[in-house]
Amino acid sequence: MALISLSRIVAHWASVQPDRVAIDHEGQQVTWAELDARTNRLARAYEALGVKQDDFVTIALPNGIEFIEACIATWKAGATPQPISARLPKIERDQIVELGAPTLVVGVEPGAYDPTPCVPVNFVPDAALPDTELPERMASSIKAMTSGGSTGRPKLIVSKIPAVWDPDMPYLEIPQQGAMLIPGPLYHNGPFLWAMIALFKGCTVGVTTRFDAEATLAVIERLKIDVVYMVPTMMRRIWSLPEDVRNKYDLSSLKALWHLAAPCPAWLKECFIDWLGAEVIWELYGGTEGQGSTTIQGTEWLTHRGSVGRPVETCEMKVVGEDGQTLPPGEVGEVFLRPLDGAGTTYHYIGAEAKSIEGGWESLGDLGWMDAEGYLYLTDRLSDMILSGGANIYPAEVEAAIEAYPGVQSSAVIGLPDEDMGATLHAVICRPEGAVDEAEMKAHLAEHLVRYKIPKSFEYISEPVRDDAGKVRRKMLREERIAAAKANA
Repeated sequence: MALISLSRIVAHWASVQPDRVAIDHEGQQVTWAELDARTNRLARAYEALGVKQDDFVTIALPNGIEFIEACIATWKAGATPQPISARLPKIERDQIVELGAPTLVVGVEPGAYDPTPCVPVNFVPDAALPDTELPERMASSIKAMTSGGSTGRPKLIVSKIPAVWDPDMPYLEIPQQGAMLIPGPLYHNGPFLWAMIALFKGCTVGVTTRFDAEATLAVIERLKIDVVYMVPTMMRRIWSLPEDVRNKYDLSSLKALWHLAAPCPAWLKECFIDWLGAEVIWELYGGTEGQGSTTIQGTEWLTHRGSVGRPVETCEMKVVGEDGQTLPPGEVGEVFLRPLDGAGTTYHYIGAEAKSIEGGWESLGDLGWMDAEGYLYLTDRLSDMILSGGANIYPAEVEAAIEAYPGVQSSAVIGLPDEDMGATLHAVICRPEGAVDEAEMKAHLAEHLVRYKIPKSFEYISEPVRDDAGKVRRKMLREERIAAAKANA
């Protein structure tokens, strides 16, 4: 099969399997024929609101059928979906809308961004609009995802992959006309890609509003899921279920469980390999920018324990020392990667500049080493970014919100080890007047931050957190608190 534009790909599968379920959201279902007709009408509604070729459409919808339909309608209009969390505080959403300059914002009340049109959640297009096929269009970018930076300011990562796909192309172990489950937030790059590529390949895609360990196993059984996307926190919560609960569901349909977005403890990975089989467990390491990635199947991992795999065939990687030299196997340095097609061929930023070294090599901010066979092993992160439950959290953004509270002179946000989430946020706050009521601080932060970025614990001190140069030694703060916790255990 040749490349098919994303404005035609749903119609293709609707002609092949019109009555098969395309999307299942916790039992609410839409068939391929219904999905095609509904998104044709929705695309016309978007066009009537001003969406044109290669525009951005900001999509602030929760997980569900409506989110996926909004993306498909955007592609049918020749535009690029730009997903964001439906739960973003207005301050953060405003920054992203200003940065991306979309021609339509989906999921917010009309008038919120005048003169830019907005449509609310549960928007229903005019029934008088035709649901027949539209003229074929192809956006020059398949997606524009949102990310933070070292400063915590948002940036857009605009893919240079055009809005076309070959359903026959092998990709991520996703079978054609199979079944995929996405229990993660669709506005994140990983869940978005896995869900959409599964649709492009004619799969039934199951999505959940939020992750629930037992409910996830029940959906795998009910929809006979072939492939599921997870982060290690989800795996940890599944493994914490009572053994009789975990084993009462039929998971025999499962051919691939992908985990990514955060390091997976070796013991947990071994448990899943023993439970589901080494051939089922897959891991991917890479970034939204798409410069390159590594993958590894459980069968390989057992002979390269702790590795995240070897670079895929479209990229190259190397480990670099502090003075810029390429390090030999076994030595720890910063991990750099580069697409074989050349630097800048996979994405461009809006709101940031790429950080690279000579030759177009770019870093995702990780430290690691490679063995003689080319397998990559990660050891730590260079940046201040904290990974919690698979989400990237930038301390500077959280600290700015804390320091907006009266009496706070400075703050430092660190990640403390957590068996479930990988890390939890702890705030060290310099406020000479003393501590404030935790509920008050959390209410204040909720006006500025999405919920998962709000620290779980607060500590108040009277001495400055930062030195005279404005620097904060996060590593030292973190090590001191870990040591204190161990001493008091």
